[in-house]
Amino acid sequence: MSDTRTENYAEALLGLARAEGAEAVVADELYRVAREIDNNVELSTTLSDLALPADRRTKVVTDVLGGKVAPATLAALAAVVAAGRADELGAIAQQLAERTAGDAGQALTTIRTAVALTPDQQQRLAAALEAAAGRPIAPKFLVDPDVVGGVHAEIGDQVIDGTVRSRLAQLRELF
Repeated sequence: MSDTRTENYAEALLGLARAEGAEAVVADELYRVAREIDNNVELSTTLSDLALPADRRTKVVTDVLGGKVAPATLAALAAVVAAGRADELGAIAQQLAERTAGDAGQALTTIRTAVALTPDQQQRLAAALEAAAGRPIAPKFLVDPDVVGGVHAEIGDQVIDGTVRSRLAQLRELF
């Protein structure tokens, strides 16, 4: 998808979220949902299948996420899927998250861990990353089974890789 179209979709979704007073919630939930859809081949294929009528694709969205995300997030996701842009959801969600973080004076930060962190752990890790970055961050926590242990964080273009895999690679280089 062109950057302009991605930006236009993100801008439209931001407008919908603002109308509901839920821009931060929608940006966060849509970001996480888009990553989950990207990781689920069957769901991604179904939502992107333009041979299926739009109402069937949006029903899948409602069946899977109804009651689990804010109504504004569900409406935004349904709009993207109904428009036949489910395969572009990740880019749209990324753009929306970056825009929302930027509007708040923060840097979008993706934090991947092997297991879900408690709210206290999330808060402490976010504070440490914010101190390391030297600027406010908008953390997005994702559970990633490829992260065997440790943390992988991306703060804008800066990468902090504290995973077990990267540490083992560093050891291999030494010996």
